[in-house]
Amino acid sequence: MNNPPVHIPESLKTVAEIFASASYQCWLVGGAVRDGLLNRDSEDYDLATDAEPEDVIKLFRRTIPTGIKHGTITILVGSHQFETTTFRKDGDYSDGRRPDKVSYSKNILDDLARRDFTINAIAWDLINNRLLDPHHGREDLKKQIIRAIGNPEERLQEDGLRSIRACRFASQLGFSIHPETMKAISENLSNIPSISAERIWEELKKIFATEQPSISFNLFLDTGLLNILLPELSECAGVTPKGKHVFDVFNHSIKACNLTERDNMPLRAAALFHDIGKPSVKNKTENGEVTFYRHEVIGAEITERILYRYKASNADRNRITSLVRHHKFHYTEEWTDAAVRRFMADVGLDIIDDLIALRMADTAAISSDKAISTDNLKELMGRVKGTLEAEFALSIGSLKVNGKDIIAFLGLKPGPVLGNILEYLLDCVIEDPECNEHNRLLDMAAIWYKNYD
Repeated sequence: MNNPPVHIPESLKTVAEIFASASYQCWLVGGAVRDGLLNRDSEDYDLATDAEPEDVIKLFRRTIPTGIKHGTITILVGSHQFETTTFRKDGDYSDGRRPDKVSYSKNILDDLARRDFTINAIAWDLINNRLLDPHHGREDLKKQIIRAIGNPEERLQEDGLRSIRACRFASQLGFSIHPETMKAISENLSNIPSISAERIWEELKKIFATEQPSISFNLFLDTGLLNILLPELSECAGVTPKGKHVFDVFNHSIKACNLTERDNMPLRAAALFHDIGKPSVKNKTENGEVTFYRHEVIGAEITERILYRYKASNADRNRITSLVRHHKFHYTEEWTDAAVRRFMADVGLDIIDDLIALRMADTAAISSDKAISTDNLKELMGRVKGTLEAEFALSIGSLKVNGKDIIAFLGLKPGPVLGNILEYLLDCVIEDPECNEHNRLLDMAAIWYKNYD
């Protein structure tokens, strides 16, 4: 193979030439090579070289010591960043996550042999234009198989993150995991708890960005990973909902996750977790009816604990839990315009679009029957859009009076009473938008205050 498997930008050619001028090797490795061979776009260029970190720093004007302890330096050229790692051999992995000792090598074969899966151990020589595939990764790409390099038991014992990555690659690439590697995942779960919460959350976010996250979550369930990573979701397996549902709560949830936008991580996470409270609140009435009363409230609490555990950002945590908490609404065409406005004000304008999208995915995931309609939710989406375009007041901040106006008009002091007045005025304006006039609102505030006294 004489042509590179992926587009090589000019800045990367420059980097290779600088290494070559100093008599060093420069190989493109990892995801860029793999994705190029699959005709997939990639802008993640990882390099491997026999130059040691200190030599790399001397060769290039702009560098970042990203992981110098493990031989990794990031080279900055123009707008590109190239993570560059010295060929190395790894020692023992006593903590089940990182090698105890790293020794550098002059042989690219040593470096490829320490990698996780055959499809990630293919390298392109940027100086001599040749492909190196010592572990038959191209064959596994053709077979669409994820296979650990060497002994899968040893490879997965070294680093627990590799088990999670195998499942993520299955979703990302649409591949299956080789039976021996799959068996090794199931039998080597003891090092999973040693993985940092941040690393696991990063993997989960990458899974949410795949075409079908359900592939990963099914693999998590089959291997036992789910019971360690998301035991709350594992409890949903086998819990049968009521009504028209044909899937258990677990399968309904991962199907809903698939049906949301892949580039909207908070929405996808909310779809996965939206029914996670059902096992906790499941109850059977005297007449045998199964109920899940307040599962959205309990589900939001469980979701928040999960996101705290994985140290998700405050913004992501708040958005995801809000979507879970409010997802169980029942829109009908009988809703008045005031009811639509009240709904929008209650849930918040910042999540309203995602909330309706979540409800649509929730409805569509009830069964495999495409006849299940979400037309009523599309109608609601149209009414929400019309309400926004009309610029009706849906929050205290959009009232034509503010706290200072009311204090001056009524001679009040700041306090709970003022807040109650503003809430009352907002309620009136949501019911009748024509009330939102400065003088009229002041008069209404005076009447409310008089009756309060």
